Amino acid sequence: MTNKLYSLFILLFTIISVSAQDLKAFQFYNQKGKGVTFDKMVKDLQNYNVVLFGEHHNNSTNHWLQLKLTEALFKAKGNQLVLGAEMFERDNQQGLNDYLSGKIQDKDLKDNVRLWNNFTTDYKPLLDFAKANQLQFIATNVPRRYASIVSKNGVEALNDLPNNEKVWIAKLPYVIDYNAPGYPEMLQMMGDHAGSKAKQFVAAQAIKDVTMAESILSNLKSNQLFLHYNGDYHSKQFGGIYWYLKHHQPKLKVAVIQILESKNITLNLEIPQDENFILTDFTLVLPEDTIKTY
Repeated sequence: MTNKLYSLFILLFTIISVSAQDLKAFQFYNQKGKGVTFDKMVKDLQNYNVVLFGEHHNNSTNHWLQLKLTEALFKAKGNQLVLGAEMFERDNQQGLNDYLSGKIQDKDLKDNVRLWNNFTTDYKPLLDFAKANQLQFIATNVPRRYASIVSKNGVEALNDLPNNEKVWIAKLPYVIDYNAPGYPEMLQMMGDHAGSKAKQFVAAQAIKDVTMAESILSNLKSNQLFLHYNGDYHSKQFGGIYWYLKHHQPKLKVAVIQILESKNITLNLEIPQDENFILTDFTLVLPEDTIKTY
């Protein structure tokens, strides 16, 4: 009887263990679609100049992994690591600097920097890590009001801005390749009937992408690694920020971590049924039912 109970216990333990192993919170894949460990990815990323870590803005696991990658790369690179994010706009850099240096406290940050609604849960840990370790944190994005001008009135409307406002925007004029990854998808979403309005919408996206790319390049020194956090749409499939970085500096080593959400996470990536889908250096797959922050 004892042996039967013992065997039953072993069987139940094995079933529970296997089931637990099947519950994965995330999986990274390389450019061949094969599963890689977090540590292996960190080791590879140390050899790049820029890492673009995409995100789904409301995905809690996505944000946690951004913090873990930041900690791991800091351990490897020390003060050669520079941080930056889409979520902070260029004209708020002084406010960020004042917070990082301790000139202003938590309660004053919202009066000096435009903060996203999910700042406290999702981006403050990254900013506080930079503060604790005396790292630069760059506000890379164009102020939203200028992207809005492009969306409503076209790129040419930016030429009418005074020079003291143009410093918050990438150097004008800027190139827009409407066939670059991501942009044809946006045009298609707008529909053929949208005409020039659709192109203005893409141009507004492009002013964000090119400004973030310019911000990265102007704050990147030799031997440094710039880790940038941005919405996945700004760099997935080597589009957006990546495209502009390589357009300006073709030899720059830029890695992209793009994001997918899926019902199944295995060691081999289930590539979306899209003949144009491009695998980037690393693809992070997260469960569709991951806890969302909003």
